Amino acid sequence: MKVLVTGGAGYIGSTVCSALEDAGHVPVVLDSVVTGRREFVRGRAFYEGDVADRSLLDRVVSEHEDLYAVVHCAARIVVPESVAQPGIYYRENVTKSLELFTALAELGVSRVVFSSSGSIYATTPTFEVTEDSPLAPTSPYARTKMVMEMVLEDLTCATSLRGMALRYFNPVGADPAMRTGLQIASPSHALGKLVDAALGRIPVFELTGTDLPTRDGTGLRDYLHVWDLARAHVAAVERFDDALGDTSYLVLNLGSGTGSTVRELQAAVERVVGRPVPTREAPPRPGDAVGAYANADRAAELLGWRTELSLDDAIRSALEWAQRRPQLLGG
Repeated sequence: MKVLVTGGAGYIGSTVCSALEDAGHVPVVLDSVVTGRREFVRGRAFYEGDVADRSLLDRVVSEHEDLYAVVHCAARIVVPESVAQPGIYYRENVTKSLELFTALAELGVSRVVFSSSGSIYATTPTFEVTEDSPLAPTSPYARTKMVMEMVLEDLTCATSLRGMALRYFNPVGADPAMRTGLQIASPSHALGKLVDAALGRIPVFELTGTDLPTRDGTGLRDYLHVWDLARAHVAAVERFDDALGDTSYLVLNLGSGTGSTVRELQAAVERVVGRPVPTREAPPRPGDAVGAYANADRAAELLGWRTELSLDDAIRSALEWAQRRPQLLGG
């Protein structure tokens, strides 16, 4: 099958493309390369531009009339940045996604797999969430994801579109084959900072938020190996019609089903590298949520998907990628 992947030059999108290729499918990439990397699209059909560029979308579809589905990964994703610049996030993640979805409906490309986020959930007493748990996004980034889920669901009721929203939890690690990984040199998320501190690239890991209502006071996250996440997209494309059945819209959690606090993540990194990581405590970042972990039973039932790789696997791949990245990407 041929699949259009928006944001396919980015961290998650490029890994999805590799997983699609490994499964015998053909990814077609649309990416503005604002944050993505050209190195990640070598050897693939690649269109440089904006997802809201209608003339470009017309060209992509006319040159690939056999597109089976679209995986929409393109988005701005940095929580503190969304708090500081919410207008950019609503323009990039909401307005442009609406333009994309509207164009796809008009062009007759009906299957849409949307990259959503577990950050839209409200905190629950047990921290476990199902797809039916209450929603309460705490940042502009998370709100853009919730809004676009609502938009996609409404469009599937009124147009030819059929939609599957995949609520990612916390993707970490790199492609085990080291084809792709985090493209940015200075990641802002916890594992990226821990890796940098463990490798001596920054002097200390800042543990942000230590008095939260979790078992050790630090934020709780469901860390999901990015390769498991990529495999889930392959299953979503391959089982799209069967998973939706007679419905036009479906939501699925993608997570490991296990919650780890940031202190526990730090301990795991120290276990893998075999030495302590220098750390200091700091206030929580703007927009950070207390956290949650996924009940992914619905994805197991409808996609036949469960995680296969461990947190330690993800840490090892993240460390290897961080060491290889300067040679692979430069800078």
